[in-house]
Amino acid sequence: MNRTVVLIHGAWQGSWAWDALVPHLRAAGLDAHAVDLPGNGTDGTDPALVSLDLYVASVLDRIERIGGVVGVVAHSGGGIVASQLAEIRPERIERLAYVAGMMLPDGVGFAEVAAPVIAQDAEAAGIGPHLVWSADRLTSRVPAEAARRIFFHDCPAAAAEAAASRLTPQPERGRAVRPRLSAERFGRVPRLYVEALADRSLVPAVQRRMQALVPGARVVSLPTGHAPQLAAPGLLAERLIPWLLDGG
Repeated sequence: MNRTVVLIHGAWQGSWAWDALVPHLRAAGLDAHAVDLPGNGTDGTDPALVSLDLYVASVLDRIERIGGVVGVVAHSGGGIVASQLAEIRPERIERLAYVAGMMLPDGVGFAEVAAPVIAQDAEAAGIGPHLVWSADRLTSRVPAEAARRIFFHDCPAAAAEAAASRLTPQPERGRAVRPRLSAERFGRVPRLYVEALADRSLVPAVQRRMQALVPGARVVSLPTGHAPQLAAPGLLAERLIPWLLDGG
């Protein structure tokens, strides 16, 4: 029975994104480790050096230091990192959980998955039209007002304000990436997909499209926006804990 879980944040975020969820996991007996991806505001990594491979290597280093097998929970863009981890080290990843996460097919970018949905509904573009880019286009940032309205609209006001203020510039080379996956490796790791039905960033139609393109995940739903770990951490924990402990 797995008792350890590694938590991977999404774009523009850091390990702090899991602060409200971690106590629930630990109360259930899970040893929870929230990681900071390199280049996302907690170190001096040059944005030009950031890549999916760098993200994966960083998380794998943490897993090696923990030892044994782990469960992995990933939010939003962190889902791509989680999928690639399972491909690289399936023997170390006991199970995956995507929280409104990017569960992409092999060799396909998120923009390609979302494009047909956006063509039918411009609101499905989520945060994209609101991003502010650096002059060299290596990083983007999210204005606080857009973050509150699109990421954190259903969160307590003080929590939404605090989270919006903590977002950091996101290296584009860690965001516009394509996983390299196989049925033999990634495909053998059990997966849970936690839908966020009021999500304004990764809208439900896009979440459902990913589920169809990468079949095989167990699916559960939450009536929340894009950040259920902040809006309803107890409810999210209820969905995650049985899965992380025994696949229930």
